[in-house]
Amino acid sequence: MAHLFERLNKGRPPSTKQAQKPEPAQLLLDWLQRWGKPTITARDIRIYGPRPIRDREVALSSAKVLARDGWLIPLRTHQHDVYKWQIVRRPIAHPVVAA
Repeated sequence: MAHLFERLNKGRPPSTKQAQKPEPAQLLLDWLQRWGKPTITARDIRIYGPRPIRDREVALSSAKVLARDGWLIPLRTHQHDVYKWQIVRRPIAHPVVAA
C-alpha cells in the first residue's frame, strides 16, 4: 500500500507550508498583536515571546525591523542597555512585515 502512495505523490510539487518558515520579524509581529500591554521590552520578548526569537540577537534584530517598518516606536530609558518600544496598533486582519 505504501508504494501506491509514493507513486501518487511522485509527480506533486512539495507543500509550500512545510518549505517556508516565517521570518523572525513576522513571528514577533504576529505575537505582538496578542500582547496586552502598550509597550514591550527586549526582556519581555526573550521571556514571553515565540521560542524561535528568544535569542538576544534575533529578538533585537526582529524588533529593529519592526521599528523600521513603523510597528514599534523606540522609547528612551534611563539605562543604556535596556531596549523598550511602544507598540503601534493598526486595524489590520493579517499584518505582514514588508520583505
